[in-house]
Amino acid sequence: MAMTVHVDVVSAEESIFSGTVEFAVFPGEAGELGIYPRHTALLTRIKPGTVRLKVPDQDEFEMVYVSGGMLEVQPQMITVLADTAMRAADLDEAKALEAKKRAEEALQNRKAEFDYAAAEAELAQAIAQLQTIQRLRKRGH
Repeated sequence: MAMTVHVDVVSAEESIFSGTVEFAVFPGEAGELGIYPRHTALLTRIKPGTVRLKVPDQDEFEMVYVSGGMLEVQPQMITVLADTAMRAADLDEAKALEAKKRAEEALQNRKAEFDYAAAEAELAQAIAQLQTIQRLRKRGH
């Protein structure tokens, strides 16, 4: 039997995933973080992207989109506190494309009262959602 670690992925609205995994990948600010059971303690911010969870006895990774948040790793437990989190299968590609388009237009049409940081954040989240959808499609769903 493979070693496992308990993972909780929660957002302000709900718990998205709670269970044991053999391996997990998170979108860290400096790149992807691969975490195995018994990893040393870690606390870091995560950026918008895909959380991939290798559940025992499943061939495919469980995928969850997160819009950013915090990742806490303990040897026997991993917790993701996300601003927003959604199961990859629940993402709406049309909405993500529209959000990406709006953010790109806002970045091009800046005015004095323009909130550059908000537009950049919206663009990053839309791109991350689209990448999550593409990963889901690649595995045949």
